[in-house]
Amino acid sequence: MKTLEEHIESRRTFGIISHPDAGKTTLTEKLLLFGGAIHIAGAIKAKKASRHTTSDFMEIEKQRGISVATSVMGFNYKDIKINLLDTPGHKDFSEDTYRTLTAVDSSIMVIDSTKGVETQTYKLMEVCRMRNTPIITFINKCDREGKSPIELLDEIEEKLQLQVCPFSWPIGTGSQFKGVYNFQEKSILLFNPHKTEKDSSASLIKNPSKEKLISLLGESDTEQLLEDIELITEMYPPLNKEDYLNATTTPLFFGSALNNFGVKELLEGFLALSPTPKERETKSRNIKPSEKTFSGFIFKIHANMDPKHRDRIAFLRICSGTFERGKKYHHVRLNKGLKFSNPTAFMAQEKSIVDTAYPGDIIGLHDTGNLRIGDTLTEGECISFIGIPHFSPEIFNFIINLDPLKSKQLNKGLEHLCEEGVAQLFTRSSDSKKIIGVVGSLQFEVIEYRLKNEYNASCRFENLNFSKAVWVQSKSPTDLDTFIKKNPNNIAYDQKENPVYLAETQWGLDREIKENPDINFKFSNHI
Repeated sequence: MKTLEEHIESRRTFGIISHPDAGKTTLTEKLLLFGGAIHIAGAIKAKKASRHTTSDFMEIEKQRGISVATSVMGFNYKDIKINLLDTPGHKDFSEDTYRTLTAVDSSIMVIDSTKGVETQTYKLMEVCRMRNTPIITFINKCDREGKSPIELLDEIEEKLQLQVCPFSWPIGTGSQFKGVYNFQEKSILLFNPHKTEKDSSASLIKNPSKEKLISLLGESDTEQLLEDIELITEMYPPLNKEDYLNATTTPLFFGSALNNFGVKELLEGFLALSPTPKERETKSRNIKPSEKTFSGFIFKIHANMDPKHRDRIAFLRICSGTFERGKKYHHVRLNKGLKFSNPTAFMAQEKSIVDTAYPGDIIGLHDTGNLRIGDTLTEGECISFIGIPHFSPEIFNFIINLDPLKSKQLNKGLEHLCEEGVAQLFTRSSDSKKIIGVVGSLQFEVIEYRLKNEYNASCRFENLNFSKAVWVQSKSPTDLDTFIKKNPNNIAYDQKENPVYLAETQWGLDREIKENPDINFKFSNHI
């Protein structure tokens, strides 16, 4: 029977991040394939495709061919329990991604070799940097015409301010892509795009002689490869693992996720380098995973993973000790005990009951409304994990109910979706109208779709000219009350009845901040 320390050593929890369409979800599928978690990889295909990726399980994801919510998947590979979180790449769903990154210990960053470092890649990298999250980079789509490998390395170092350490190197690019050279094993993998699925699309040749290389690659490509090996060896020193763990250097792999090339090598490189579950910061002290008493925090809520059963699942990251099914745990915010009889492990929407779970694991807790994003569960200690971001919306719409007979369903749906963090719901002070605030405009389409299909409630949205929501506080209740009465059309209340100032322009907001020094304007908070 394993000790707690042995369970910790055998776990890896990571997120996959990228700009949209870089191949992140395809890579996720192939990693699951190697882990034996699935037997057929489903590619991102047209809207009417009959087979979809495991991680894109919501109906709107299947129709649009994009990820709009984080998926949690667990599998085993070579006696290591891997907890993989596939995050949305689209900027309109970045808030879900940012919160998810608080629950991982490391990340794999996917970069499209045809496009290089893109805007969302940069933003996600900044989130990882704030938390010193170690990153391994996978340069995808090497079999397509794109940027030169050296140009890609320069972009990563210049745009992301991240040193690179190539673990592999492409032999040719685009239509001339013939494989990769592995610096650690001094071997080459030959590319064969016609082999698919779990059969590796590569032939491995260890320590090939120059004559062997010429026979396989031709004289021109062999000379180019030998020049590249000499250049890379001189320019990039061997990896200092501490630099990787401190998030200043990224090990780098080349491949083609769609063709299942380089994925196994990435997975094994990840297992050799990536950290075991790390200690976590609370408001009072740091929690080590090896502590005997259980603790964990909620980083995601998802309603209706199974619409037939109206289930509400809270995603818990275990930080220390052992979680046991049926045991009563202390809910710090509510100061009461909660018992969970059916905790679940995930393979996207597929769930299985777990009796025990350990630091690094992500489990789902069936909940009727007690749990919120940021909540802490313990065996009695009153601690609160910190660092989960809560962003100020930037796009606002009135919500118009198209069927007054379904008002109850609409309100329930809005409550559930806002608890998930996909949007924030406000009630305007002057007329009690409901306002939805989001980070990205595509969220409105998701909200409308889910309200209709999961709650049978129809609505439309009416645009508002607000550009920022700012929470307002003051040490003086009188000053706060005066400010609220002076701005009735710009004041709304969030779901917790906290007053919020809705600014129309940055200039107007700056003026209010200057003219009201006794009012504290909060743009965001970390739970």
